[in-house]
Amino acid sequence: MIETLENKIISELISKAQIAREFAYTPYSNFKVGAALLTAEGEIYTGCNIENAAYSPGNCAERTAVFKAVSEGKTSFKAIAIIAGMDEITDYTSPCGMCRQVLREFVNPKDFFVIMAKSTDDYKIMTLEELLPMSFGPSSIQ
Repeated sequence: MIETLENKIISELISKAQIAREFAYTPYSNFKVGAALLTAEGEIYTGCNIENAAYSPGNCAERTAVFKAVSEGKTSFKAIAIIAGMDEITDYTSPCGMCRQVLREFVNPKDFFVIMAKSTDDYKIMTLEELLPMSFGPSSIQ
């Protein structure tokens, strides 16, 4: 399955996530996250995390990218790249539980890839199903 993502696409998604990370608004945690979401049509939507003094009204980078895409009529996705960290990126960062659930709304978890990157050359890829086993989605309430 993972072989269906070309190295060129993976690198482009990670690069765009790196750029999006630069726009993160993180005055409280200093933990900057960038995400790049690939639609089924091959378009890329980016997002960064946005903190708030009241904490709860903040938004994750992954959900920012999804909401931007959905607000423009896109609801079918193939992959997302995530890159995060303080000043230096030292570890792979996976989407939080809330972001996993938001992604699940729009994808088949077996066919959606989550690219967790330190750089364009250093990343891990997992399916959403691996990150959110036995998920609850639209088919659960039909």
